[in-house]
Amino acid sequence: MSQPVYKHYDQSMLDSQYNLRVRHPEFQEHFDWFDQESAATRKELECRADVAYGDTAEQTLDVFPAAAPNSPVQVFIHGGYWQGGDKSSFSFPARSFVPAGGAFVSINYALAPQAGMDEIVGQCRRAVAWCHANAASFNGDVERMYISGHSAGGHLTAMMVGTDWAAVDGMPEHPIQGGCSISGLFDLEPVRLCYLNEVIGMDALTARRNSPLFNIPKKGIPLIAAVGGAETDEFRRQNGMLATAWRARGFPCEEVTLPKLNHFEIMRELNDPGSKLSLNMRGQMGL
Repeated sequence: MSQPVYKHYDQSMLDSQYNLRVRHPEFQEHFDWFDQESAATRKELECRADVAYGDTAEQTLDVFPAAAPNSPVQVFIHGGYWQGGDKSSFSFPARSFVPAGGAFVSINYALAPQAGMDEIVGQCRRAVAWCHANAASFNGDVERMYISGHSAGGHLTAMMVGTDWAAVDGMPEHPIQGGCSISGLFDLEPVRLCYLNEVIGMDALTARRNSPLFNIPKKGIPLIAAVGGAETDEFRRQNGMLATAWRARGFPCEEVTLPKLNHFEIMRELNDPGSKLSLNMRGQMGL
């Protein structure tokens, strides 16, 4: 084995833990399915597409209003290793929330390498602030906002949960009431040391500053940390580390491992309102 670059992993081993397209060569089939089901969802449910929350073209979101006023809101952040993906591929989770009485919002953000990690996190904060300020316009209850995301979106979800919102203009101290990170990344040091950083371009301080594991808030909200049982050792380790750190502060965390599901298959659970993951998330929302 070559010289270790992170824990016991040499470079090729570490890259293999995070290179999911090589590990799952059928990845395009999943992406096509996400797109097809999302397009169908936008026909089934009312959708206000491409609503601006910021000044640049990337800062937009898709809103699926609730049927009745003062309904809980689920804000979703897509994955793609901070360098790919689009909100339009993740409309389908609305099927698990809107018919049950909630509102659903899928957000976009600028991607690496055009945007660095600090800017990506900052844009997601602006999207959350927009949802808070405009919740009533899509029948949302500003006191019942929840957030979720997959993969890189799981990381961004945890960063939103750990944000000092009192320092953000116009925001209350605790605007988010619960979160669900799906197959997320919470310590960015191995990401910095693997092939992904060729595009993301983080230095050690940037990785630390944007690692949820090292930015646990003073007051924690209920959190679901979900991962597929067929995901890599690193993804399962990262999920367990966040849950452990959350509970160590006395904060509520439900650690969920979905057997036999890989990194892409786990997202299909949110197309099924009766799946364990959908039920857990709706339970957190009180639906």
